[in-house]
Formats: sequence, structure tokens, C-alpha cells
Amino acid sequence: MIDLLVFLALLTLGYFAGSIAERRHYLSIEKREKSFLRQPAVNHAESDGNPPGRCRLVTGSAVVSVDYFKRFLAGLRMLFGGRISSYESLLDRARREAMLRMRLQGAGAREILGVRIETATVYGRRQGRGIGAVEVFAYGTAVWAPMDDVQAPAP
Repeated sequence: MIDLLVFLALLTLGYFAGSIAERRHYLSIEKREKSFLRQPAVNHAESDGNPPGRCRLVTGSAVVSVDYFKRFLAGLRMLFGGRISSYESLLDRARREAMLRMRLQGAGAREILGVRIETATVYGRRQGRGIGAVEVFAYGTAVWAPMDDVQAPAP
């Protein structure tokens, strides 16, 4: 009986701690995304028609872990089928964070072309027992205005 109470207490603690951490991360992401609203990051490789300036590969990577409560809920969902919304929010946060980090590397660029996003799962000590964390890697080509228009930042 004590084991069950400890399990339920830890599950409840995991739920509240994970919810607070996720909410804070989303607020941080939304605040930082506003600073890059005027910098397009697109998946096509064609420029906006302006003469190309200096170009450089920019990357961003984020690894976000699943909390125990979400892993528990995902395990239950896998029994019955359907959307696993706990993993959807995990992937959304990781993708947005990776894009922000990529844009930060390309700060001041006119645009970022050819954006690609790759994902990988990271397992803990018990491999094969669910996702431990997810890594999202975003990359693209940052294009600054021609050198005679604007002085591009040094890499």
C-alpha cells in the first residue's frame, strides 16, 4: 500500500512540475519568437529576388526530455491507440527551440533559405522502453544583404 501511495505521489509531483516547466518553456519560446518575426526562414532555396550577399550555414539543436507523467500517459495511450498529445507538445517545443537557436546564429540575416529539420530519439538506460528525450536539429543557409548595402556580421 505504501508503494502505491509513493507511486501516486511521485506521479502527481511529476505532473505539476512538468506542467510548470513546460508552461515556462512555451512562454520563453513565444517571447523569443517575436524578435524574429521579420526574418523569413523558408524551406525553398530561392532568394527573395534581391542580389545575394554573404551566405553561411546556420544550425540549431535542442534536446527536450519527457517527464515521467507524460511517459506514463503515453504508455496508456499506446494500449488504446490514438493521438499521443504529450509527445506532440514535446516535439513542438523541441522544434520551435531548435528553429530559434538556428535563427539566433543567423541574427541580422535578411533571410534563411533551405531550412530543414531532422529529429532523433534519445533513450535512457533502459533502451526500448519508450522515448527518453527527443533531439531536433534545424539547419539552413543564412543570407545577409550584399556588403555594399549593409555590413554583415562576422561569423
